[in-house]
Amino acid sequence: MMPVPPPVAEAVDAAVPPPPVPRLRDIPPRARAAGFDHRTLELREALLPSPTGDPLFDRWPADLSTMRPGRVIAVRDVRATAGPVVTVPLRSATLIKFATTDATGAPIFGTATLLIPNRPARGPRPLLVNNLPIDSLGAACTPGYTLAHGFSIATNPTDLIPPATQLALNDGHAVLVPDHQGPRMAYAEPVVAGHVILDAIRAGLTVRPETLRHSRIALAGYSGGAIATHGASNLAGDYAPELSDRIVGAALGGVPADFRMLVGSMNANLATGLFHAATFGIARERTEILALANRPARWLATSPLKNVCVIPEALGGGTFMPMQLMSSDPDPFHSPVAERIYRLTAMADRKSLVPLLIYHGTHEWWIPAAGARALYRQQCGYGATAAYREIFGEHLTGALLGFPVALDWLNNRLAGRPAPNECTRRPAG
Repeated sequence: MMPVPPPVAEAVDAAVPPPPVPRLRDIPPRARAAGFDHRTLELREALLPSPTGDPLFDRWPADLSTMRPGRVIAVRDVRATAGPVVTVPLRSATLIKFATTDATGAPIFGTATLLIPNRPARGPRPLLVNNLPIDSLGAACTPGYTLAHGFSIATNPTDLIPPATQLALNDGHAVLVPDHQGPRMAYAEPVVAGHVILDAIRAGLTVRPETLRHSRIALAGYSGGAIATHGASNLAGDYAPELSDRIVGAALGGVPADFRMLVGSMNANLATGLFHAATFGIARERTEILALANRPARWLATSPLKNVCVIPEALGGGTFMPMQLMSSDPDPFHSPVAERIYRLTAMADRKSLVPLLIYHGTHEWWIPAAGARALYRQQCGYGATAAYREIFGEHLTGALLGFPVALDWLNNRLAGRPAPNECTRRPAG
């Protein structure tokens, strides 16, 4: 987190010409933001992902501002393409486009895929909202795009491993898979993710009322998916109060809960590719970050790298590039903008009305377990219902070994068993 000498920051910026950000007469709807000048919004448009070629994912409705959050805009039957992806016989697979709001409350749209298995359920059919770790910048890297178009080079392996969607469908549960990064692909921004998830649930209940009218709802997410699940569970009480009683639990695994801590653990090492991508992703929603981006950062953010998926991002860690060399501020991590982003993304002033299971690898080095322990203690202090589990291993082994723990906990909630409150127990560390 240390600063660089000001002459170094100035020399880096002076050594690179300005990127060719197109001049625009009118700012497209997706790049508009209140309180920013025209040139900043031109830069914002230039760093947003390229269109996929599918209008359902690309087109911004002209009348979004008149739609209430959760209103269904369009639906598409995607059973023919989703079936081979999930490998479980489906009664229906519906891609849903709906109205929602971004991190600042402005109207945007979201997409999600609702999967109903071709097998009966005992009683009301449970609904698992599976928030996959999309962790990508490209608009074609979402699970919704894969479910609508089939496997491609943009399909993330984490769409399939661990197989939460497949196992839940096999148990007779309905599964909702939100594209929780939103249409701007705001990787790691939890507020827009929370809005998208909650409005996806609203839209799914509207599309299949006969199937989901009495369903218990549970949320699951690991890593980037845990950021999204954390956002939804914290925002449910205020943003979607009618859902807070129906959501019976949320399992957060490997959650990056403290972005200030991640600066120290992910910057300028093998994780730096994902760290840079997450910073660019948050900047797509939090436009004030763009003022800190120097010329090299603007070149990278507006280059074809703005469309990469998780594997190329991870390989970018081989550069060991410190984020300080991409900032016009010699001390970006202690700047007023950074302090504001830490506060907004932590959502530390919010109590989850949804019962929580937080699980984390004991031996994590890029996303230290101390952040998950602190989140558990924080929510217990607010009076939330919570449980905490530490899993042997680091991030990848924690995902695999923690998966059965999370699945068992979620299945108990979906079966109607109340979540145990373990807040009297203190996590290790």
